[in-house]
Amino acid sequence: MGTLAGALEARGIPSYPDRLWAEAEGTIAAPEGVMKVTHIRVTYHLRIPRGKRLEAEPAVFARRCPVPQTLAGCVTFEHLAQVEED
Repeated sequence: MGTLAGALEARGIPSYPDRLWAEAEGTIAAPEGVMKVTHIRVTYHLRIPRGKRLEAEPAVFARRCPVPQTLAGCVTFEHLAQVEED
């Protein structure tokens, strides 16, 4: 969330106090007999000013987020975005 908020702010798109939130869910499996998180799905909810969609969409990415970069190869990630203009 912090990485995304920073990317939005850098593009002149406010993210606080109530314009950015996320829902996350994980899948737990035991592929080798030991339970572990195997997949994480995050849905970002953005409320952006009208006309800022093209600027906001490149900000929603995992390449610069430290969590997916740290867990790459161990956990698969799915990042989704629901963008609402006001």
